[in-house]
Amino acid sequence: MNQVEGFRHELKYRISYAQYIELRDRLRTAMQHDEHTGADGRYLIRSIYFDNYMDKALREKVQGIPIREKFRIRYYNDDFSYLTLEKKIKDNTLCRKVDVQITEEECRKLLEGEITWMRDHPAPLVQELYTKMRSQLLCPRVLVSYMREPYMYRAGYVRITFDSDIRTTLYHKDFLEEKVIDINTVGPQERILEIKYDAFLPEIIRRLIQTNTLRQTAFSKYEACRCYG
Repeated sequence: MNQVEGFRHELKYRISYAQYIELRDRLRTAMQHDEHTGADGRYLIRSIYFDNYMDKALREKVQGIPIREKFRIRYYNDDFSYLTLEKKIKDNTLCRKVDVQITEEECRKLLEGEITWMRDHPAPLVQELYTKMRSQLLCPRVLVSYMREPYMYRAGYVRITFDSDIRTTLYHKDFLEEKVIDINTVGPQERILEIKYDAFLPEIIRRLIQTNTLRQTAFSKYEACRCYG
């Protein structure tokens, strides 16, 4: 069954290592680590993004189309036992995600171009991707990888993350491999700060993230990674 989030606010900032240290230390006074992190408070995310031969998703992002969508397959810490197919919908600064778990066997078939099984799949999201792979010629284009350090604040369902070591598979087209061949796309000291919340951002969190040097950006990991191919 598809899991559907309501629309949430999403703010992004490209920050330096010094800004990261300052903000992290502030946030730790009021927020908790995500329960799924490892001993260092982080986990590895890998996402296989889909696009067509005309780069529809990439062009819409570059051109600033306010309402757009992207499909991806996501997994964590190189564990193939839990894979999700996701559709992320953007509406200006609001975002919504629809996802469903798929098996490793289903994923490998999809990546190899065997998609007939998707037509009658019980999950509507799988059926939708099948339709768009046929009608829009969507296909896997790039693997985006990064380390995420997440923090939670229950009131307002606030989630703040620091993403680092953002990497791309360049022209390498094999996916779901034990050993990933990729390269860095941003500076090793840079972080991408993402703030997501529902109806409101609690005042305590607003005060914690206020600095004179914080500037909102429209950074896209997919766009950054596709600049290389």
